Amino acid sequence: MIIIKTKEQIENMKKAGEILAACHREIAKMIKPGITTLEIDAFAESFMKKHGATPEQKGYNGYQFATCGSPNDVICHGFPNKTPLKDGDIVTIDMVVNLNGWLADSAWSYAVGNVSEQAQKLLDVTKESLYKGIEQAVIGNRIGDISHAIQTYAEAEGFSVVREFIGHGIGEEMHEQPQVPHYGPPHRGPRLKEGMVITIEPMLNTGTYRSKIDADGWTARTLDGGLSAQYEHTLAITADGPIILTQQ
Repeated sequence: MIIIKTKEQIENMKKAGEILAACHREIAKMIKPGITTLEIDAFAESFMKKHGATPEQKGYNGYQFATCGSPNDVICHGFPNKTPLKDGDIVTIDMVVNLNGWLADSAWSYAVGNVSEQAQKLLDVTKESLYKGIEQAVIGNRIGDISHAIQTYAEAEGFSVVREFIGHGIGEEMHEQPQVPHYGPPHRGPRLKEGMVITIEPMLNTGTYRSKIDADGWTARTLDGGLSAQYEHTLAITADGPIILTQQ
């Protein structure tokens, strides 16, 4: 069931989103060769607590961290660890903020030092594909219009779109209906209505879109070892168009 949010509830989610966006802005300043994803995770948890919020991911189905830290060939759900990031790496930091019971979700990919032209293009195209999807998030369109806009743009730029992990509704629960794939034909799926709140979070790869899961049961990697990037916003469907609740 798709849960329609009131304006007041969306405002509550926006407040959570403002904390999340502020946290990402601080993380962007920290990203450099030598830092670890575990240090970033500790900072993010401390930042949330300092602002009266909590990390929703921590404890979710046994997950132990406040964030996911996913470098290079890791698509998503990477465990933060003590391995220093190196010059030329890319890394995705994904987190969900809970403020007074209302959630906001956003992932952002970062270049570590000087990255290759291919890696920079992947970052640029993935971010742009997010906004191509958001442009379609208007009342009367269908979820498939978002999916199709992302896939056609990404593939025209030479990248593949991950199938196994998708966007979703969000509110008081991290994963609500509807599901929001980043691939597929237009004009399909649920119709977008005022008060829906969803995440759009395309994950693009330099090689195959196929993935594999590490022995930890969480970490998803590209099947061929290619690079993967992800950008994600939480947004509300309104009469005035989509409103990004996690705007940085």
